[in-house]
Amino acid sequence: MLLFHTLAYADLARDLAAHAPCTPGTVEVVAFPDGERYQCIVDSVEGHDVALLGGTIGDSDTLELFDLACALVRYGARSLRLVIPYFGYSTMERAVKPGEVVTAKTRARLLSAIPQAPGGNRVFLLDLHAEGITHYFEGQLRPVHLYAKQVVCDLARRLGGDGFVLACTDAGRAKWVESLANDLGVPASFVFKRRLDGSRTQVTAVSAQVEGRPVVIYDDMIRTGGSLMNAARAYREAGAARIAAITTHGLFPGDALERLQASGLFTAIASTDSHPRARALAGKGLLVESCAGVLAAALV
Repeated sequence: MLLFHTLAYADLARDLAAHAPCTPGTVEVVAFPDGERYQCIVDSVEGHDVALLGGTIGDSDTLELFDLACALVRYGARSLRLVIPYFGYSTMERAVKPGEVVTAKTRARLLSAIPQAPGGNRVFLLDLHAEGITHYFEGQLRPVHLYAKQVVCDLARRLGGDGFVLACTDAGRAKWVESLANDLGVPASFVFKRRLDGSRTQVTAVSAQVEGRPVVIYDDMIRTGGSLMNAARAYREAGAARIAAITTHGLFPGDALERLQASGLFTAIASTDSHPRARALAGKGLLVESCAGVLAAALV
């Protein structure tokens, strides 16, 4: 199998190549001053099974992925495996008021428009925010939902220590955290919230006894960390001995990580490298574990 990647995923591609039986492919990329991009596939892909690693982390990255995928099929790839560790706009999976664009669905439709390779096209997605997103892909593109459960569980054991409680930021993620807690053999907890207005929420209760116990909060995605800090304050007020946080998708835009660290709420914050931003922050107090093993296991 030949493995190609978008520019932002070069580091994860190297890890993936070390875990999976594949040969790295080369793409020549030139960026022009007007924002246009030239791409040229250097290695012949005709008759090969091909994997393409890239995340829809921004509009430009999404089009880079789409353009390259179309070209790989055009130049004769036998089969195409799209590996998307982070699927952007996953929180925009439904319209809650008239006129809203369901961007998760339109992006899935875009990727579904990639020409079909003779051996088929598949897309591998990691820890989606909403399970239903897999149903947005159309035609012959077959979605495969992967889970970083083992990576998260290993991190939770390491950060939680003895007698910890696995927690989440709100009741909306309770089922997933309960599943993780059952695998770990620890209690699960979540907070009840009520929305005060469009930007503010208030924690009204904590579901489990956390007094005197370590708490590890899991959230599938951390952006600015506002909901995470609100939940951490609630667990601290409920008597948690210490609090750590784990996420699959660490976006941490701007100074989000610094603000989380400065809050004094967390003894540690950890993430997988599904988003390139997490790798960039690995030397700045963020504990990063690779998801390459999870992705590689799905490709073989």
